[in-house]
Amino acid sequence: MTGVADPTNAPAANTRAASEYGPLETRLRERRADGRKLLVPYVTGGLGKDWVDVVRACAAAGADAIEIGIPFSDPIMDGTTIQEASQRALDIGATPVSVIEQAAGADVDVPLAVMTYYNLVAHMGHERFCEALRAAGIAGAIIPDLPLDELRLGGYDEAARHHDVETVLLAAPTTTDERLADICASSRGFVYGVSLLGVTGERTSLADSARRMGERLKQATDRPALLGVGISTPDQAAEAAACADGVVVGSALVRRLLQSGGPDEAQSFVALLRRALDAA
Repeated sequence: MTGVADPTNAPAANTRAASEYGPLETRLRERRADGRKLLVPYVTGGLGKDWVDVVRACAAAGADAIEIGIPFSDPIMDGTTIQEASQRALDIGATPVSVIEQAAGADVDVPLAVMTYYNLVAHMGHERFCEALRAAGIAGAIIPDLPLDELRLGGYDEAARHHDVETVLLAAPTTTDERLADICASSRGFVYGVSLLGVTGERTSLADSARRMGERLKQATDRPALLGVGISTPDQAAEAAACADGVVVGSALVRRLLQSGGPDEAQSFVALLRRALDAA
């Protein structure tokens, strides 16, 4: 049953039996229990004929899960790099259905989650969207412009739970402690801590707000807590992971793909991130 969580009881809500977690959260919890810092690279779906090979390359290089962006014409959370990648994919002919169907053929041994915007979800319909993810073997979904309150009231949460799609929720540096506890209790798969205010994109250094975000998440929940947005280099990834369970890295990888880098370049860069995290 869906309801408003008691923020003061968030940690207890996150200590369910392992069998109650979906495949995304189960895998991340297992890797974390092994002492591993978690790595989730982001790949724009439909970006070239070999984009599914890029997903495979990321898995082979040591990703713990992979986030696949479903291109949208107005990606409000994303900066210029992912905007360009999304537009290129759309120009090639990528659609939500084609990306989901092609992702089903990736045949990787790590969980997949899609990231997209609510306009596309609403256009497909909650049930159809979640059913398509489930049929494709995609474990989770990240919808950054669908806040917690609307998630519950609009019917998406019910559809996602019905089809066992893990809904990853985002927490921003400005999120209050009370709301952060609610987000942590309601998220599935992992909690996505936004490292800084602003859109995605590479940065020259890790924001101070990233460290604080990681610390707040670790105090609020035992659910896997990953930091993303602005994490651009192996050193930054290791620094961010020191105060969280791991990182999401998107723009730095996508930039390489836009610069004619294919699966080999993706595997090389993700391997660098993996080594940095393992050495931290």
